[in-house]
Amino acid sequence: MSLEDDLYQEIILENYRSKKNRRRIEGATLQAEGANPSCGDDLELFLSVQDDVVTDASYDGVGCSICCASANLLCESLHGRSTAEALRILGQFKGMLLEELEPEFEDEISDLEAMQGVKHYPVRIKCALLPWNTLEGLLDGVQ
Repeated sequence: MSLEDDLYQEIILENYRSKKNRRRIEGATLQAEGANPSCGDDLELFLSVQDDVVTDASYDGVGCSICCASANLLCESLHGRSTAEALRILGQFKGMLLEELEPEFEDEISDLEAMQGVKHYPVRIKCALLPWNTLEGLLDGVQ
């Protein structure tokens, strides 16, 4: 295992353990539930949006380490961004996992690249994408 792989695993574990974004937002502007029955992941995504800017993002529910780490990274990447920027990040993330595209995330959200290794485990890709697919459903109604 390379040093890069070790670093990515540490980022995933750190985000899985993080409780910062694992909470419900009372009065959230947008919320939706997503589920992955094959793994048992079941989460709710909450967004507070004001003047087309995500002012808060969180998730709650149960999920495997990949799903929860991905949800936490998603929430971290959305704070202070417009819904158009959120869709751009969403496209990059999905492209990274599904289309072998090289990610070009901004420095402050470069931890998203840690999820790149998941594509080597096809059965886990659904786990990593669940929060992002839930976000896509939320933002489809906004755009």
